[in-house]
Amino acid sequence: MHAFRAAVEAGDFDALPALCAEDVVFRSPIAHKPYQGRDQIGVILRAVSRVFADLTYVKEIGGEGQADHALVFVAKVGDLEINGCDFLHVREDGLIDEFTVMLRPLKAVTKFAELMAVEFEKEMAAAGLA
Repeated sequence: MHAFRAAVEAGDFDALPALCAEDVVFRSPIAHKPYQGRDQIGVILRAVSRVFADLTYVKEIGGEGQADHALVFVAKVGDLEINGCDFLHVREDGLIDEFTVMLRPLKAVTKFAELMAVEFEKEMAAAGLA
């Protein structure tokens, strides 16, 4: 997961979709159904990049060559600290085909959901998907 983590830590969210399979499935902590596809992931991650500040990975679980990885992080949403984990599954060809995010605590997640709704709508319009 070095490439994914390195891109996030460098703030290069535009590089992330290329690390995903065309039919990647993304499960959001604030959506009832999963999103599917590389284009949707790009929209979501660009929106996230404007909502989260100071995102820092603090732990990585899953070694080189394993299919499943967990990247534990902290970030800021406004003046609130949020804790989360990116759960990633990688296919044999090295592309991410499953991406699930978990977040806590509730107050920060609620603020994240409010801000994400606005940023997601902007990104969908900019991508011509709205």
